Amino acid sequence: MRYSKTSMILTAAVAVLSASCDRDILDIQPQDRIAESAVWTDEALTRAYHTEMYNVVQHGFGIHMASKYTDEAFNNAPCCGANLFKSNILSPDNVGDLGGSGFWADGNNHLYFWDKGYTYIRKINLFIEKAEAGEIDFDGVDQLVAEAKFLRAFAYTKLFQTFGGVPIVTQTYDLDAVGEVTFERATEAEVVAFIKSDIAAAMADLPERYASSDPNYGRGTGDAARALLSHLTLYWASPLHNPSRDMQRWQEAADAAAALLNRGYSLYPDYEELFQLPSGSAQNEIIFARTFSGSSGSTGHIVAGDNLPRRWGGYGGWWASNGPSQNLVDDYDMINGEPAFLDVPNQVINPASGYDPGDPYSNRDPRLAATIIFNGVPIDDIGDHPGAPPGSEFESWVSPNQQQWGLDSPFNNPDNPATGTALRKFMPQDGQLVSRGIQLSNPWPFWRLAGIYLNYAEAQFELGNEAVAREYISKVRARPSVNLPPIPASVSGAALRKRLINERRIELAFEGDRFWDIRRWKIAASVENVPVRGMIVTCPAAAVASATCADLEWGEFSYNPNRVLLTKPAYPENQNLLPVSTSELQRNPGMTQTPGW
Repeated sequence: MRYSKTSMILTAAVAVLSASCDRDILDIQPQDRIAESAVWTDEALTRAYHTEMYNVVQHGFGIHMASKYTDEAFNNAPCCGANLFKSNILSPDNVGDLGGSGFWADGNNHLYFWDKGYTYIRKINLFIEKAEAGEIDFDGVDQLVAEAKFLRAFAYTKLFQTFGGVPIVTQTYDLDAVGEVTFERATEAEVVAFIKSDIAAAMADLPERYASSDPNYGRGTGDAARALLSHLTLYWASPLHNPSRDMQRWQEAADAAAALLNRGYSLYPDYEELFQLPSGSAQNEIIFARTFSGSSGSTGHIVAGDNLPRRWGGYGGWWASNGPSQNLVDDYDMINGEPAFLDVPNQVINPASGYDPGDPYSNRDPRLAATIIFNGVPIDDIGDHPGAPPGSEFESWVSPNQQQWGLDSPFNNPDNPATGTALRKFMPQDGQLVSRGIQLSNPWPFWRLAGIYLNYAEAQFELGNEAVAREYISKVRARPSVNLPPIPASVSGAALRKRLINERRIELAFEGDRFWDIRRWKIAASVENVPVRGMIVTCPAAAVASATCADLEWGEFSYNPNRVLLTKPAYPENQNLLPVSTSELQRNPGMTQTPGW
């Protein structure tokens, strides 16, 4: 890792500081920054430093959402780290591209979290050192230290799920330590134990929770720490880290999730609206989130501008990427609770489902229409679009000879999503103007009650308590806007595991979980080796000739769900964890490479 002496560039504060005019000219403090010694004696500057530490919490909005790196969406990115998983060419020499900065690397979530993680761990360690040395002296310091430990646990959890065992660093070092101090990987067990200790220490001085309308919502709380522990213990119990299937780990994961089941949270009634609400809105489901103030500067995000089609005021996912895959569409159940397919890759229809390949979007799990935009969906209720007149629909159809097409078809504009679908989740509500420059403030959810239900269901399933697992999967499906039948008691064993895996895929779609889930379950090799498909929607020739394709009902089009967009090289198992960059190993001789690399 890199070392640097701490200096805080706080340009906003410089304007209110002035240097004395009568002191020795050689004793003038720098005017473009604030000396470290001044930070800890000024409460406002100390709190500003502490608030900046929250930038270790990386949100998932941006040009490259993690969905591009999985079977959730099509990935056509030619650069910037996003291309590494498309072609399975990840290596220690190029993995640093996943942690890059700048416009084209935006939104890779610092998937290569090493540099970002340890940069912020150093900042957090420095804050804790100063507080424990008594150099920070004002009311509320204990809570700030607790938040710092929560943030350090957050950072180490992300490092653990990315790299496995990593160096545990609990103090700061200056430039003169280079060459004298090297760091070695701790074992996975040691890292997990350290994270647990930080979580326990943090919880002692954190407030239990903030209402989502409270200005402090998004800061560390007791419940956020409990959710972090649930996330950590679930990963620690999973096959990637638990090959011997130690049942004590699964019991610990069950206990950690259970600690949040009766904390007063509830599922938000409307699944789609939950992800559209601006930060500060009333809701009681999301336990911890990255919030935004929106509208201008770097205070918001442009998920709509990045993902909506061109005429809707967006960039179409960039390089026609991030359109939801047909692989994902096919995994949504029917409204009667049955899976649409018995075998999705081979398109074997489940006869009990009622699925109609000639009308594939009807009678589906309502979360499909709340997550994905497909041909015929009205534009009017997804923000306001200056380029699309009232009454417009998403038009991804093509003519039978593929010489004419709808305005949103990838055949019409190569920047439109190649899958023939677009992302609806997180898109703005009706009345919010959509354009490439307008920022939004809906938060990025890290942990919410539905996810905790699924954590608990998974742990209980592994412990052999299948009835409990079915109960908590069914709670997620019982959300008022979803209202699917419960999982039948007849679904057991491998079939129940399949339903559990699929429920996480659907409920948590595009929230960044799929990439990590398939790795911790050790099923990435089978998932990633399946070609990514799109949908070709064909408008009848007569309707094309009369320019009435936009007036047709879904069942009047014909559908080909087997447009192969991407066939990846065979997935290498070592990609279940990321390698450490070659440059990092060269800087730190005591560091070893991630196992398998």
